[in-house]
Amino acid sequence: MKKKQSTVPSGNGNESQSTREGTLDDVNKKIVALLQEDGRRSYVSIGKEIGLSEAAVRLRVQKMLDDGVMQIVAVTNPMEMGFRRQAMVGITVNGDIEYVAQKLKDIRQIDYIIITAGRFDILAEVFAEDDESMLELVNRQIRKIDGIDRTELFTYMRLESQRYDWGVR
Repeated sequence: MKKKQSTVPSGNGNESQSTREGTLDDVNKKIVALLQEDGRRSYVSIGKEIGLSEAAVRLRVQKMLDDGVMQIVAVTNPMEMGFRRQAMVGITVNGDIEYVAQKLKDIRQIDYIIITAGRFDILAEVFAEDDESMLELVNRQIRKIDGIDRTELFTYMRLESQRYDWGVR
């Protein structure tokens, strides 16, 4: 299958955003790196640092957002938001793994879902207000999904480090 090529003007029209799906050019990598440092940074400021117009930066950022390359979000500390319990749930599936993953997407207290190759078929990070809410989530929502054979809960004791600047190289 041929990879799609997407192009976005960089200001002078001679550069492309990516040459193949999943590969960013150096300019977009620099934009991402700057936004990882400060997601509120202005397009004018980014443009001055990398030598593009504000409009060119805006177009590139919008294209990366539209393509799902990145998201610009407010990252919160769950403890400060009233969620006293976080855990990783290892899930063993008896049946269609993708079906189970799709069902898990409907549960609001799951912030990400990973299909894996290893001890567990799926890993899901969950958050809850307290122990009782965590029990309700795991026992009455997650374990009730058809195809789930077994779950193992890894309760977080303390979030030691969380980084979001790993994506640019």
